Amino acid sequence: MGCFVCENLERIFKTKQQEYIEACSTAYYRVSTKLAAYKNVDMERARNEFEEHQRVCVSALNNSAFSAGRSAVPHTAARSSWRSSSKAIQAI
Repeated sequence: MGCFVCENLERIFKTKQQEYIEACSTAYYRVSTKLAAYKNVDMERARNEFEEHQRVCVSALNNSAFSAGRSAVPHTAARSSWRSSSKAIQAI
């Protein structure tokens, strides 16, 4: 991926997903279905955060552009481009 935030959010999602799977296992599920429901909500929140970040992440957008055969702008170049354009706007 290349983006630290993407990697972190994906790791969190996979952790929450594993916790949900464990909560749905027979031993836990017999004790409390409520625990499984809470873990499901946590997992879905983590998935949403990861997907929302990927929609706006330059690195993720570049990876999808690269896989589609289009040229990709490096993450740092896009960030520096954004900074220079925001400085120009502030100067106005």
